[in-house]
Amino acid sequence: MSSHIRPASLTPKDMDDLLGGRRMRRNRRTDWSRRLVRENQLTVDDLIWPLFVVAGTGVREAVPSMPGVERVSVDEAVRDAEKAARLGIPTIAVFPNTDPDLRDPIGSEALNENNLVCSACRAIKQEGLNIGLMTDVALDPYTSHGHDGVMEGDAILNDETVVQLANQAVLQAHAGADIIGPSDMMDGRIAAIRQTLDENGFRDQQIMSYSAKYASAFYGPFRDAVGTNATLIGDKRTYQMDPANTDEAIREAELDIHEGADMIMVKPGMPYLDIVRRLKDTFSVPTFAYQVSGEFAMIEAAGANGWIDKDRAMLESLMAFKRAGADGILTYFAPKVAELFQRGA
Repeated sequence: MSSHIRPASLTPKDMDDLLGGRRMRRNRRTDWSRRLVRENQLTVDDLIWPLFVVAGTGVREAVPSMPGVERVSVDEAVRDAEKAARLGIPTIAVFPNTDPDLRDPIGSEALNENNLVCSACRAIKQEGLNIGLMTDVALDPYTSHGHDGVMEGDAILNDETVVQLANQAVLQAHAGADIIGPSDMMDGRIAAIRQTLDENGFRDQQIMSYSAKYASAFYGPFRDAVGTNATLIGDKRTYQMDPANTDEAIREAELDIHEGADMIMVKPGMPYLDIVRRLKDTFSVPTFAYQVSGEFAMIEAAGANGWIDKDRAMLESLMAFKRAGADGILTYFAPKVAELFQRGA
């Protein structure tokens, strides 16, 4: 130490006087004390597990950009649903990887009552499991151009798409879907879906609206999983939200709630924690976040390279959603987290 610097000579009593008896570290000293004063809790009840379904029987194929995630056939999806129920995961969300030969410009396969989503819902419901089924209402897994709506030239047609989505939602509800998840970001689709569900006797089916879905760079591995990376023409910025906007998310969520959404969602999750917080504080309705494929892949890749402790980063990221106000999280980590909780981790 330089001779020009006067060293500190504080005694414990001096420190007590400086702090006025306030020592924040007391509550952090032991495990039991940290648990006692913890402000937020992450439990298995907070988890929704997204599953990718493909054609065939006995199929389990890895998604290269999402380590540990597989596309599974309907019979294997039933097994995964059974696993989720054993682990206490409340809900699974079903997404299809549709055969390219079945995709067309208007997404006709979305209205096939025997498509992958409807078939998976029926098969899982037949098992009588204590688990909720959430389905994706959007056309991108079924269109040859990879967009979430009916396309004319370079334009996505809002109103024509909404009619298609409302009919798609009814088919999914008839197949056993408990939660309808419109992810398309078309204007007015929540009102149309709610009305059409009610008119067809599905008044009890819940709607979890993707209210604030951003045109994000974090969706790449998901598009790999559902097979739309290669087919997407252009981008989705004319209907998904600009990452620069926050007030717009408030207006979107307000409209969705007014139109009949029971729950709202922010997607992606981690880069948009401020949006989760604002929506929860503004509306006090059940609010969810989607920890999307890009977020998952980054944690997996960094963990595999030894750059971070993967399990700790996984749990920390999920706790961040709870801290921001999320009531639940869609995450590909769901079975891993549930297994850790069962082991008392």
